[in-house]
Amino acid sequence: MISKISAGIEITVETFYQSDYSNPIKGEYMFAYRITIENHNKFTVKLLRRHWFIFDSNAEHREVEGEGVVGVQPIILPNENYQYVSGCNLNTEMGKMHGTYEMENENNKQIFTVNIPSFELIAPSKLN
Repeated sequence: MISKISAGIEITVETFYQSDYSNPIKGEYMFAYRITIENHNKFTVKLLRRHWFIFDSNAEHREVEGEGVVGVQPIILPNENYQYVSGCNLNTEMGKMHGTYEMENENNKQIFTVNIPSFELIAPSKLN
């Protein structure tokens, strides 16, 4: 599990290899990740956008960005958290991801950026 605090927001990431949705013979590896976003600020925040940088171990990379996460723009009260699960497919057994969330302070409507820590996606077969 990886955790980082940025702009008063703590991001914790836990990853899972999805063997039922992977096909190593075809170079298809599916991973899930659970993210917990905890607001340590004294103000309510709204998650507006996400921007991911995804890297395969074969040097391929891609970027994914868009509104909210898993179809919602959660509002997180002070000392509360929001958790979601999403997924990422890779063409190799190993990779990594990192990114940013664009958030809004609901008190003064100021926009700020929260860093998502880099985390690894590794199929269990590579850990042997």
